[in-house]
Amino acid sequence: MILQDIYIYPIKSLSGIQLNTAKLEERGLQHDRRWMLVDRSGMFLSQRTHPQMALLQVQLKKDALLVTHKNNPDLHIEIPMKPETEKVTPVTIWEDTVEGQVVSEAVNEWFSEFMAMPCKLVKMPASTQRKLKAKYAVNGESVSYADGMPYLIIGQESLNNLNARLEKPVPMDRFRPNLVFSGGTAFIEDEWKKVKIGEATFKITKPCARCVMTTVDQDTAQKNKEPLKTLASYRTVDNNVMFGQNMLVLTGNSIKIGDLVVGEK
Repeated sequence: MILQDIYIYPIKSLSGIQLNTAKLEERGLQHDRRWMLVDRSGMFLSQRTHPQMALLQVQLKKDALLVTHKNNPDLHIEIPMKPETEKVTPVTIWEDTVEGQVVSEAVNEWFSEFMAMPCKLVKMPASTQRKLKAKYAVNGESVSYADGMPYLIIGQESLNNLNARLEKPVPMDRFRPNLVFSGGTAFIEDEWKKVKIGEATFKITKPCARCVMTTVDQDTAQKNKEPLKTLASYRTVDNNVMFGQNMLVLTGNSIKIGDLVVGEK
């Protein structure tokens, strides 16, 4: 089995970026979900209720993120890597409330106009500790603004298995993984307790429960019933639809496309 794709999603719920190599950090791949849009109350915004977020493509520049509307390239904004304000505000992701540093008022205005509602872009300060639940952690690890875990891995064969059941196949971007591997059998990742990728080792923490976000077409922002409807017919466990495995990193500093992937049961 080989590492086929690496993805990061710098701004939570906006489009991802495909990489050839990536730096491993405790809270996830470098730059992954370190920024997040929040509403006036500090609650996170996502494609679950705002599917139009799929239409914003993010690019990594040397000292900035470039966000561009997929259908209107003239609509874009450059976001400095380092926030321009000192303002820190409480932000909420599910049951966690942590700090977020407001990036800039100009950036807030741009996103508020796009979203047609008041919102702010925040960056997670390095000092912010959003701890994993004790039952999943090994060394008291923290996570980024991701839904719950630092890393998500999916086998290409698992997607192939799903697509064979669908009238219209879906791309992997519906599931927003960090790592995709080729080879092996469908859902082989479900059997692993650990996985070695190149020189790095990861602990599998729990299966990833899927939601309506998988039904948002990442090119058009249109919602459908698939692939969640079909996935639910054969991948439901305790009322949760499972696809992919969450992980945390145990050892290693980086990974690259082509790395050998070895699962450990």
